[in-house]
Amino acid sequence: MLDPVLTQELPSFVTHLECSITGKRYEADRVQELSEAGRPLLVRYDLAALAKSIDKETLAARTTGFWRYREFLPVRRAENVVSLGEVVTPLIPLANLSGGQVIVKDEGRLPTGSFKARGLALAVAMAKELGLSHLAMPTNGNAGAAMAAYASHAGLRTTVFCPDDTPEINVSEIALQGAAVYKVNGLINDCGKIVGAGKTSPGWFDVSTLKEPYRIEGKKTMGLELAEQFGWDLPDVIFYPTGGGTGLIGMWKAFDELEAMGWIGPKRPRMVAVQATGCAPIVKAYEDGVEHAPLWENAHTMAAGIRVPVAVGDFLILRAVRASGGFAIAVTDEAIAAALSEVAAKEGLLLCPEGAATYAAYKAARTDGRVKDHETTILFNCATGLKYPLPAVDRHIDKDNLPDLASL
Repeated sequence: MLDPVLTQELPSFVTHLECSITGKRYEADRVQELSEAGRPLLVRYDLAALAKSIDKETLAARTTGFWRYREFLPVRRAENVVSLGEVVTPLIPLANLSGGQVIVKDEGRLPTGSFKARGLALAVAMAKELGLSHLAMPTNGNAGAAMAAYASHAGLRTTVFCPDDTPEINVSEIALQGAAVYKVNGLINDCGKIVGAGKTSPGWFDVSTLKEPYRIEGKKTMGLELAEQFGWDLPDVIFYPTGGGTGLIGMWKAFDELEAMGWIGPKRPRMVAVQATGCAPIVKAYEDGVEHAPLWENAHTMAAGIRVPVAVGDFLILRAVRASGGFAIAVTDEAIAAALSEVAAKEGLLLCPEGAATYAAYKAARTDGRVKDHETTILFNCATGLKYPLPAVDRHIDKDNLPDLASL
């Protein structure tokens, strides 16, 4: 039986959209892209009314993953909710490696195996609500898979462009889940240019990161969920793998909204933006003391999800990092690979490369003193490690000529 939160008509508290850099207001119930200033639009709510409409006990009784936060989200009509069986993603302490002070939030448990399910479920639901029929996006893999799955479930058409070195399993799952997918001889920003070129003809809607207002609302649920899991308190530090940065921005927005509602106090985690040394525009901008990051040339890293040479929401990422007292840090591919192997072998937890980057960054920050032993630290593992190439195993045993088994 479906949870009633998926099917009941619940009140909506959206008041308007707002340009993230100028504050100009825009209408909420019509198709919107970037603001006139070329920056992301943020969804705004009547938070006082929202706080009166629901309590923590009602929320705790709900069972359906991030859709439990319906009142906090922009979908007005239940018929437009698109669900593939979302769950609350678990918190897994790295007890062997950290004594339990470091906790992985494992987003790989979501539909399509990544945290992209959050943002794309909301983007697709709102596309359906606003009457759109054809969606397009550039992707390094997981976002395209999530859009294809949710859009197909909603009856919408999708076209996806990905760099030609995107892991084959990602390309295959995108295609199998109903999208027309094309490999491009370039990076994700090159794919984004193709999406932009097709907005007039064939006339698809661009669902690129932060170029529409609603993916951020889906990613916001990571912050809502984390606060609820911590008993409406918050951890000391959050390490977040940062490409386009929607999740970091979304969590920061969630914390502000919860405080305005009186559900949490002013305490905030230190937000840490984790990138790879081969593609670290946010880290450079942080270190240079500026709000906008120039295009990173010749971007490369094994962690394809954070290989984003330029982010339209760079200033929002950097504002959240600085306001929280956090920092931006880059780690090498060698450190990412070592972290992935260490967590798998010592904890039995298979991280994706981007998630492994957060553990590598945590280790570096512990070494240089930016994170202390006693601090509760969250690492976001953004996808199941089963989507990525794994090391080959070449040990064999001849059943007819067994070795001394004690030596194995």
